[in-house]
Amino acid sequence: MVCHDSTGTYKKFPTDCGYPALKEKKFGDKVFPAVDLKNVAQNVKKPSRKNCGACHFFGGGGDGVKHGDLDTSLLTAEKELDVHMDAKGLNYTCQRCHSSFNHQISGRKYTQPAPNNHNISMPNDDGNRLSCESCHTQRPHKNNYKLNDHTDKVACQTCHIPSFARQKPTVMNWDWSTAGKMDENKKPFEKKTETARGFNVYDTKKGDLIWVKDVKPEYFWYDGTMTYMTHKDKVGDARPVRLYYPNGSHEMENARIYPFKIHGGKQPFDPEKKTIIVPKLFGPKESGAYWAAFDWIKASEVGMAVIKSDFSGKVDFVDTETYWPITHMVAPKEKSLNCADCHIKNGRLKNLAGFYMPARDSNNLIDYAGIALVILSFAGVLIHSLLRLAGRKEQ
Repeated sequence: MVCHDSTGTYKKFPTDCGYPALKEKKFGDKVFPAVDLKNVAQNVKKPSRKNCGACHFFGGGGDGVKHGDLDTSLLTAEKELDVHMDAKGLNYTCQRCHSSFNHQISGRKYTQPAPNNHNISMPNDDGNRLSCESCHTQRPHKNNYKLNDHTDKVACQTCHIPSFARQKPTVMNWDWSTAGKMDENKKPFEKKTETARGFNVYDTKKGDLIWVKDVKPEYFWYDGTMTYMTHKDKVGDARPVRLYYPNGSHEMENARIYPFKIHGGKQPFDPEKKTIIVPKLFGPKESGAYWAAFDWIKASEVGMAVIKSDFSGKVDFVDTETYWPITHMVAPKEKSLNCADCHIKNGRLKNLAGFYMPARDSNNLIDYAGIALVILSFAGVLIHSLLRLAGRKEQ
């Protein structure tokens, strides 16, 4: 119902695992009235952008916290923000691209890779029409054949999303190690800043948060699959610890250069077991929940017991990273990247290794060979000119 409700009254209660309030309930200072399920059921419609955004815009507990390219600015987007979601233009709904087959909505899932079929979609396809080529084909540039040569190794998003979080900031770093501080009255508190448009930069429950607006993506080879770390995997010596990251390389046929947001963090881990800790956050004080007692040891003990994982009784903090593919907020073509954004020494792809890139990379043999050819060409032209002049004098 949360996907199809058109009344605006079906709202998930924050601590009921996605369920609505079936009777009036209070959460903090906010009152959630009882939902009239019969009325909602009698007013179901095709999902709107608001339906999808009710979950996806607020990943991480706030507007634009995690994704960076998904926030409430897309509800009434202008063309400058997203050419597909432009409210006065194409005005696409989410399902225009995230099509479904037997109610399985296409998108990146943990159990299967994102659709990586870079061909135009046909009416009898299985519903996976998520790649840009599904509509735009593999040769989308009508008057620039050289740009079309890039589509086998460069994702469309790489050039056409020059930055994300363009209207609202997104969290780029989340430091749990600083959580638990109290104000002068020994009460939890929040700190806001004008530069983050009123967003919390400190929260007793969550620690320090760094919000950034209009962020340039980082670029990696991506074949549509990710490698995920679980609570059973050991934390190695490398820092930061990559909790999940994209798979791909230049040699892989289906891999392309793709834009990502790197979400940095600092979170609890067991220094003896060398594993990431899954603490219990919410609940009454006697439950051991961190947001009630602000005791990392107790919260970790309870949380790790729930997932049946060993805990040494010690808590430390470790720097972590997660990688979020950027695929929304497609800018107008006039705002897309140009050649010099990448094909220079310190361009956007300066850290992407494993292949030779003109103007970015150098090779002594190729450079010397090129210089030699220029000199020989000049010498040939000079000799030819001198011979022509000599021949004219003889005549």
